Amino acid sequence: MPAYYLVKWITWKEKKTPIVTQSENGPCPLLAIMNTLFLRWKAKLPAQTEVVTTEELMAHLGECVLSVTPREKTNAMELNFQQNMSDAMAVLPKLSTGLDVNVRFTGVTDFEYTPECIVFDLLNIPLYHGWLVDPQSPETVAAVGKLSYNQLVEKIIDCKHSADSSRVSEGLVAEQFLESTATQLSYHGLCELNTTAKEGEISVFFRNNHFSTMIKHKGHLYLLVTDQGFLQEESMVWESLHNVEGDGNFCNSDFRLSHAPERPPAAALLPPSSQEQQRQIDQDYLVAVSLQQQQEGAPGPLSDLELAQSAENTKPHQLQLITMWDSALALAPAKRCVRGQGSQQARRREKESDCVIL
Repeated sequence: MPAYYLVKWITWKEKKTPIVTQSENGPCPLLAIMNTLFLRWKAKLPAQTEVVTTEELMAHLGECVLSVTPREKTNAMELNFQQNMSDAMAVLPKLSTGLDVNVRFTGVTDFEYTPECIVFDLLNIPLYHGWLVDPQSPETVAAVGKLSYNQLVEKIIDCKHSADSSRVSEGLVAEQFLESTATQLSYHGLCELNTTAKEGEISVFFRNNHFSTMIKHKGHLYLLVTDQGFLQEESMVWESLHNVEGDGNFCNSDFRLSHAPERPPAAALLPPSSQEQQRQIDQDYLVAVSLQQQQEGAPGPLSDLELAQSAENTKPHQLQLITMWDSALALAPAKRCVRGQGSQQARRREKESDCVIL
């Protein structure tokens, strides 16, 4: 069965632009690349498209790849370009299921070269990561070196079984580095990302085995929000990337912060006066008396005059005792549960199972 992905339309630089959203296990390499092309207006979807299939996305991506022309016209470059084009077309089907990349910890653009990376090169889409060794830790730099992630894991395993204590120690340092940067982003890497990425550049960012569309705007990095749960949230388009914890701030398409619902006016936050407190107690009591009369089988609710007289003849401490049980009913009338006729003891026994007061 073809996979369907919901499309979110945003106003990007005064133009209606589609963004393909994904569920938790979506094909993030394909979507990250396509969303980059949509934001660059290199690829388009028919207006008001609500869903798109994997096959349709692959067709659009194939057209973009085939439209690329070699930058230089020399024979050697032409042959190399044709070979890259052939390799890229062979890699395209993998984008819909996942993409394996092997980072190196020496630079934000350093990856082990694989055929999968050719697609990014042909489409001129920078691929970044932020998993770097801090140069201020020479011991870690020596342990990690210029190895890729896969090579470093192999080294750690070899060092653990080594008889040389220095090798064992080096392996422990490398293992500690991987554990301390389990989010696959370091603060040194974040600083290098800000330095390397160009202003206004739309790229793809790799982290935690996930690919995201990234942009640098006014010196700050933002990741495109593609979670399907935000499909109807027009004000949540970008999420800032400013720490390694991953708790960024949501922004709209103009990079303005998306604020939480407005708080009530300051006057509404002030504590009530003593008169207002007494008035609220009286109101709670009147409602409580009325409910009790109905539950005990009275002919009908008390009149306003009778309720007022009852309130006047009741002492303040009695009011407080009654409202401790019934004030929640007065404050949340939509959640009230009024029982029918019957003995008061039987109703009390059934209260916990039949009525929940919030």
